[in-house]
Amino acid sequence: MSRRTRHFSVMARSITNKPKDALTGTKSSQGEIAAFLKAAKAAGQTSTGTGRVVLALDATMSRQPTWDMACTIQADMFKSAADVGSLLMQLVYFRGIGECRASKWAEDGGSLAAMMSRIDCRGGHTQILKVLKHAAKEHARNRVNALIYIGDAMEENVDDLVQAAGELGLRGVPVFLFQEGHDARAEEAFREIARVTKGGWFRFDRNSASVLSRLLSAIAVYATGGLQALESRASREDRLLLAQMSGSGNKGERG
Repeated sequence: MSRRTRHFSVMARSITNKPKDALTGTKSSQGEIAAFLKAAKAAGQTSTGTGRVVLALDATMSRQPTWDMACTIQADMFKSAADVGSLLMQLVYFRGIGECRASKWAEDGGSLAAMMSRIDCRGGHTQILKVLKHAAKEHARNRVNALIYIGDAMEENVDDLVQAAGELGLRGVPVFLFQEGHDARAEEAFREIARVTKGGWFRFDRNSASVLSRLLSAIAVYATGGLQALESRASREDRLLLAQMSGSGNKGERG
């Protein structure tokens, strides 16, 4: 597949990990922890009508064959979000040697689709831990309703990823992972991240474009309206998402 190499000039902010984890804090009493968990659980039931979604993409070289299809699907999801509610979106991607960047928050799908069209894939290892920690930092500034991750591999320490994901789960931020291909190590890690955050894991391939598009739309509904909005709409994909988030749909969606 021939591609034009274009630089993503709008993605000016690089994601770096500070020596001290941003999630580290002082010890809390049991009462404070209980109150925090109760608030986190309630946050997933309803929403204020403005959802914030972090969309993270693996832009390493292995993603090249299905990159154009993924961009189209994701753009369709964001264009349809206007029918659901007010949605703010941030694009995060990693590629190359330690490159991991985040966009500004976008208010419409058109601008985000334009950002995505300027990304070119480059060789490198996965940097999923940076993505998880970045989502936590964004959530500390202003609530993040969901993190979506799309990739095909995992080349990091699983325990580190699960630990970071667990912190997101405690704060009520579900992670929805869409896996391209059948890498067993990636699947194991992605499923565990989904489990500890009460999110979802789904298979993504060339034959499941329409299903993936509808699942992404369901996530947009959740981000803007919470679980009640999914239950009210009750499409097949809404029910599948609810099953994943409840833990009863652990087989995921396969194309």
